[in-house]
Amino acid sequence: MSSEEEIQAAQVTNEEYKIWKKNAPFLYDMVVTHALEWPSLTCQWFPDRERPAGKDYTSHRLLLGTHTSGQDQNYVQIAQVHLPNQDVEVDSSKYDEDRGEIGSYGGANARIQIVQQINHDGELNRARYCPQNCDLIATRTVMGETYIFDRTKHSLQPNADGKCRPDIVCKGQTGEGYGLAWSPLVQGHLIAASEDETVCEWDVNQYKKIDKAINPLKVYRGHTSVVEDVAWHAHHESLFASVGDDKLLLIWDSRESGDAPKHRVTAHDGEINAVLFSPANEYLICTGSSDKTVGLWDMRNTKTRLHSLEAHTDEVLQLAWSPHNETILASAAADRRVNVWDLSRIGEEQTPDDAEDGPPELLFVHGGHTARTTDICWSPQEDWHMATVSEDNVLQVFRPSTTALGQDEDDVGQDELE
Repeated sequence: MSSEEEIQAAQVTNEEYKIWKKNAPFLYDMVVTHALEWPSLTCQWFPDRERPAGKDYTSHRLLLGTHTSGQDQNYVQIAQVHLPNQDVEVDSSKYDEDRGEIGSYGGANARIQIVQQINHDGELNRARYCPQNCDLIATRTVMGETYIFDRTKHSLQPNADGKCRPDIVCKGQTGEGYGLAWSPLVQGHLIAASEDETVCEWDVNQYKKIDKAINPLKVYRGHTSVVEDVAWHAHHESLFASVGDDKLLLIWDSRESGDAPKHRVTAHDGEINAVLFSPANEYLICTGSSDKTVGLWDMRNTKTRLHSLEAHTDEVLQLAWSPHNETILASAAADRRVNVWDLSRIGEEQTPDDAEDGPPELLFVHGGHTARTTDICWSPQEDWHMATVSEDNVLQVFRPSTTALGQDEDDVGQDELE
């Protein structure tokens, strides 16, 4: 891109952000924007929630990382987030220009604050906690290894020497990677994707104190290019999926050979960056691609795509199923948008005016970022709450308004929105 094109693109981004900010009071019950010191490529809500006595907010935690591009020490980070109680009346029409917030709950309470940092070697591409023990945190590194940290064995402040001291080092891969997934059904089982075209599976229960390093239970070789993402099945403990730059969706059975996937599907016209099984429907799987689409698949017949979700204008990078609503799926793309889809609306009739805004299943578009969104996650505790991070150091926590979600009879008129 030439310098002139970059200037024009920046102007478009700035204008779109101004429009979003003007419309934000109508679109959200709450938006909190927090500037991180460094970009985070990863975010995940912890499962816990505290209700401080006498306070009108609940306290939550977020798992984050850093990407300092070699300019500073990198960390695994845990942030504390205060969210207003849903029964607290907030004036969503008031937008705090300085904080970039809607839905204030008063006082000088820190809304988002980093409460623990653990030294990490190199940029942290992805971090995920073990669902059966959320103190165990796995990270994907730029060196190829996967680290495991027990956060309770590390102080809240990082050691001044800057040394990274993972409690377990998972060996077996030589390329960096992003895809990382703990088994929701078998405690301690972990899979990771790599640029070396492999997927490795480890059992962290094999760890012995005399040696931090553990070797993989199995190495899966079926891709012919970079493996971008992996995901476990929510109901069948031996099934998982992997996707890659070879445009392939592979579904594996860990009880079988590591060289023969159960299903092999050329799923997209471009590189596949994300994959997820539905937590509610055991046959449904979704994929996000550089071809700008999200693909929906039925595991019983992978020869034909069930449906394509089409509204993004750049490559789809991340996917997240809502833990509260089985038909709600979110996708993040390089177009700086987070789209929220309602699969129950697929095929509904539309007026020509509605069709101009996107397909019927496109429920909501979050346009609050001015750079690529790097990760998204739904709160497991608070319905419709999301956290998103982007390449320009921004962390946003938001809840769409019931009006914007089409759940309010007193809809905002189109003349009020730009």
